[in-house]
Amino acid sequence: MPDLAILIALVAVALLFDFMNGMNDAANSIATIVSTRVLSPRYAVFWAAFFNFIAFMVFGQAVAKTMGSGIVDTHIITDQVIFGALVGAISWQLFTWWAGIPSSSTHAMIGGLVGSAVIHAGTGVIIWHGLGRTILAIFLSPTIGMVLAVLLMLIAAWIFRKALPTRVDSLFRKLQFVSASLYSLGHGGNDAQKTMGIIAALLYAHGQVQGSFHIPLWVILACQTAMAAGTLSGGWRIVKTMGSRITHLSPYQGVCAETAGSMMLFLATSLGIPVSTTHTITGAIVGVGAAKRASAVRWNVAKDIVTAWIITIPAAACVGALAYKLFGLF
Repeated sequence: MPDLAILIALVAVALLFDFMNGMNDAANSIATIVSTRVLSPRYAVFWAAFFNFIAFMVFGQAVAKTMGSGIVDTHIITDQVIFGALVGAISWQLFTWWAGIPSSSTHAMIGGLVGSAVIHAGTGVIIWHGLGRTILAIFLSPTIGMVLAVLLMLIAAWIFRKALPTRVDSLFRKLQFVSASLYSLGHGGNDAQKTMGIIAALLYAHGQVQGSFHIPLWVILACQTAMAAGTLSGGWRIVKTMGSRITHLSPYQGVCAETAGSMMLFLATSLGIPVSTTHTITGAIVGVGAAKRASAVRWNVAKDIVTAWIITIPAAACVGALAYKLFGLF
């Protein structure tokens, strides 16, 4: 197959991953606002998709640069490496979507990339500083999200301690439009950039982009569009897990969870750290549930989700390595 045809095919597969990312992570953006019945699922996905798309106007491309040049050495990037990375990530996404598990598309992509690159050129190609920050974020992003959510719950409880419950509920139903928008914006800003970085690395490998590592505008727009389209398609199995199986949410809790999650995502995106939006919002939801009372959280569900987090990178890495070998047979 000619080089150009391979390049186009791999870019198309990368955008398919971005679409699936939006579909899989639609739950992260809309679960709280749907579970509190502030918006119906139909309108919620349109709301989230819009803010997913416009995120590129707010954030830079620091996360994309980390993905494209900060996890593995760009000099060893080949079509075979990218193919392995994408197949590893997509395979894990499909499995977790089918199982209704809120796993991390971010770590599936990183796992697939690392597994494929290591099979190609050995462990020396790994940029441990970039990979280490990402692995550290597996533990920090949900923890920080949880702590922020608890603090926001306590602050809000103190501010509105003398207010009538009906007035508090009415106010927070309106505020949830803002918090859900911020979270969707943070999700679009961090997650879409991961695919941008992969496509940019592929373009550099093909000599289609010259100079220092940067993300072409058409790649930015294509990735934001693919993610928004995926969000529109929804991810209802995971919405149920995120919105009701971990803990039941009120509008007051939903605002605190979304605000805490968006604060974590804004910080990580500005630092160029590719974090998991799934991990972040799950930690925040657990936080608001635990702030009410520890028994309000279904800890067995949370335990299953954490188990999926831990195995995502190694599982996707194994599939990525196998896909790399498979590509070499053609």
